[in-house]
Amino acid sequence: MLAPHVEQDWEVRAGSLEWTCWQTAEHIAHDLLAYAGQLAATPADGYLQFDLVVRPNASALDVLEVMRACAGLLCAALDSAPPDMRAWHFGPTDATGFAAMGMNEVYIHTWDICQGLGLPWRPPADVCAAVLGRLRPDAPPGNPVDVLLWATGRIRLDDDHPRQASWVFRIAVD
Repeated sequence: MLAPHVEQDWEVRAGSLEWTCWQTAEHIAHDLLAYAGQLAATPADGYLQFDLVVRPNASALDVLEVMRACAGLLCAALDSAPPDMRAWHFGPTDATGFAAMGMNEVYIHTWDICQGLGLPWRPPADVCAAVLGRLRPDAPPGNPVDVLLWATGRIRLDDDHPRQASWVFRIAVD
């Protein structure tokens, strides 16, 4: 979705975020790599002490390539994770939690970037439904795209569900 638009100004804000589109793409890559690292090392009580740094002179296309690489690393880590594996993310989290968080990062922040670039795009409903099912099983009924956008503080769902100023996913498992 984003690659055809790398010649646009990626220094504009990504939707309602404080980050630019470039910074938001960097954030996606960072989180995907962090999730892959957590799965690979399986720490029981904290986060690995590393960060992804994308060079400041990287183009939008460069950042998207880093994002794709980090997504591949997360997929490889998910593929090799045994069903009983647990790694830290606000508590012991299984592979399904990391997979759902990765999908959420990619799709929600791609939506943010599209908002900033003026592109009419929405995440796929089936992915949104899967993310909600794992991370927000208590979410209200409705169109899964709209509900996930609401659950992540992007939109007002209806009169009973105003835009959220803060939100938390249920990630850890017992």
